[in-house]
Amino acid sequence: MSSANPLTDFARIDPLPPTPIEQIDAIAHRLSKRKNDWLQVSISDRIAYLQRCIATVTEAAEVWAETACRAKGIAATATLAGEEWLLGPSLVLWNLQQLIKTLEANGQPKPLNLTSRNGQTVARVFPNNLMERLLWVGFKGEVWIEPGQPATQGMVYRKQPTQGKVALVLGAGNVSSIAPLDAVYKLFAEDAVVLLKMNPVNEYMGPILEAAFAPLRQDGFLAIVYGGADVGSYLSQHPLVDTIHITGSHLTHDAIVWGTTETQAERKATQRPLNPKPITSELGCVTPVIVVPGNWSKSDLAFQARHVAGMVVNNASFNCAAAKVIVTAKSWKQRGEFLHLLQQELAATPQRYAYYPGAKQRFVAFLKRYPQAQPVSSGSDEIVPWTLIPDVPAKAGEYALTQEAFCGVLAEVSLDAADIGEFLHEAVAFVNETVWGNLSCTVLIDPATQKQWTKAFEAAIAQLRYGAIGINVWSAVLFSIPALPWGAFPGNPLDDIRSGQGFVHNAYLFEHPQKSVLRAPFRIFPLPFWVARRSHLRKLGQLLTQFQAKPSWGNLLRLAIAAMKGGS
Repeated sequence: MSSANPLTDFARIDPLPPTPIEQIDAIAHRLSKRKNDWLQVSISDRIAYLQRCIATVTEAAEVWAETACRAKGIAATATLAGEEWLLGPSLVLWNLQQLIKTLEANGQPKPLNLTSRNGQTVARVFPNNLMERLLWVGFKGEVWIEPGQPATQGMVYRKQPTQGKVALVLGAGNVSSIAPLDAVYKLFAEDAVVLLKMNPVNEYMGPILEAAFAPLRQDGFLAIVYGGADVGSYLSQHPLVDTIHITGSHLTHDAIVWGTTETQAERKATQRPLNPKPITSELGCVTPVIVVPGNWSKSDLAFQARHVAGMVVNNASFNCAAAKVIVTAKSWKQRGEFLHLLQQELAATPQRYAYYPGAKQRFVAFLKRYPQAQPVSSGSDEIVPWTLIPDVPAKAGEYALTQEAFCGVLAEVSLDAADIGEFLHEAVAFVNETVWGNLSCTVLIDPATQKQWTKAFEAAIAQLRYGAIGINVWSAVLFSIPALPWGAFPGNPLDDIRSGQGFVHNAYLFEHPQKSVLRAPFRIFPLPFWVARRSHLRKLGQLLTQFQAKPSWGNLLRLAIAAMKGGS
């Protein structure tokens, strides 16, 4: 697969000046004046806004993807540029299309089916039409409703609020679709006008998003501002901001809610937050991949090694759902071969420019603690090499299990277990209790093992306390599917926030989602876009963007042909 060489000089994008405070105040006042007007916008007019945004996002798609590539050291014509098409405009367009369907159903689209499992409602929602079934052969997406709660949907469309809100969205700096998707969710699912502050890491996206969402921005329902932590702090305490949403670090969350590190302990102990405003958040995770032992063929081992490598290297590993710890069975006879193939895949994958601040320092901190680490190269100031760390102790407080690396580091932990049933039980307890965070996790299991241990396996899925669970599919893929809520497992208190509170995306507007589960074939075909060294990725990203902008049988056929190329 061709890609830009991260060592090659490329034109850096100049930082944007912070928005002056007086201008921020004026913007906040304009939004506040429009917050009740947004409540009066009819469903048909909201659909019209979404349709207009589909047109403007489509117009901006090429410059969107190329600008993100430039910032991340990727040539716009490289195969790897497909990542930015797929993680940017394509994802946003799919969400806008799904929201239109949601509003056409008056905020209550009908799930494919509802079942009850031990008193808990499970709604199957994906794939939900013929085109999706053809694109996602063998996939099944479920939304698990909190036990004891109904599968009600679309509160704001069933009972219109009487008072509007201004929502501050603190954007993420790693994936270009996160900030606009968070903003759109606040607007259409929670009835709030949005003040979006761009993250300094990708603030270059701001002018592009201003154009892409011009219909909402020009009518005063969305505004975008720029600046660092000082601007974020000022906005979070602004009297005209009613609610806050953040995608980022739990440290940033605690600074907003509890104040400086010097005062946080006292405030938490007395439950006196500095900022009492309602806040939702998505704050990352030490994302586990549970590898259920089985009798895998050589091609199975090779496929899954490449699959897991893709979970590490996508977006240079700057993803909140990037694989960070592999959980294996110590007695699995194929464990050594699998880890060897995984290391080979990482070594064969081109290294990437470490564009996210602090990556080198985080990497060095891991190397100091784990002399057995196996980096694929010595790296450089601009490159953090893909690194496998085998034999990490499975103990509480272990550094690799409590610190999100946010760079290309993957730890491996092996558990003692007498059989597969015991392994499933121990692995679930281990990731639930010992691995930090509860945003998402992945489980890999071959069909013969799953069939033999169906009861134990389904019990394990039910017991996993993660907001998004991928079965034979990288958990980050759930982020891309608008029908599946994305967020931490419910129950994190403000003073121990872990991966956050609340959900976004959630295009079915379920009011009480507990977690999303996406089931996939053990060997996905054609080769999915997130697998390491996937060829024809740029063309695939462009055609998927075109399809999401205008779902048609012609566009689907062109996309299918591209997916088959290099897709075995």
